[in-house]
Amino acid sequence: MTIRGAGRLEVAAEARTPQIVPSSVLGMLVFVVTEVMFFAGLISAFAIIKSGTPLWPPPDQPRLPIEATALNSLLLLASAVALILARRSFQTDRDKVRTRLLAAVLLGGLFVFFQGIEWVALLREGLTLTSSTMGSFFYLIVGLHALHAVVALYLLVRAYRRLRRGWLASSQLGSAEVFWYFVVGVWPILYVTVYL
Repeated sequence: MTIRGAGRLEVAAEARTPQIVPSSVLGMLVFVVTEVMFFAGLISAFAIIKSGTPLWPPPDQPRLPIEATALNSLLLLASAVALILARRSFQTDRDKVRTRLLAAVLLGGLFVFFQGIEWVALLREGLTLTSSTMGSFFYLIVGLHALHAVVALYLLVRAYRRLRRGWLASSQLGSAEVFWYFVVGVWPILYVTVYL
């Protein structure tokens, strides 16, 4: 397309092609791929150490709360469902988006809170970073997941605040979604690997 301006200067206007994936979402996807590789390395190291140990967990260390953490994991999975439902109503009903996004934040926040309570209980029982290899790997792997969960919650809260102000773009919600789904998706793998 050519536009004729004042003084007969011809300027070629670039036709904008719609983006298949918004830049913010693509950037978050690239970041998540690197995080997947990072957690894969941690899980591999843990599996190698665990397989080379004759008795796991070490006899002087407390048992991990398998059942309580399984129930807590349901909160995390429910938050992902709430976020999926929020996305589905993004174009049609902003009130539903607000409610569902808030539900995702609250459920994710409860997951982090209950994991914190679990950590305090395990510390009291003697599982620390320096108590054993199990303690070191537990706090490293689960702790890094918790850090990722807190950052992802921050992104969801930020999206929620923008939505309440009326200026949340689909791509902004999309980048927060990608990171939250990573946090939710990696958790079952960590649970099975570390807890069971």
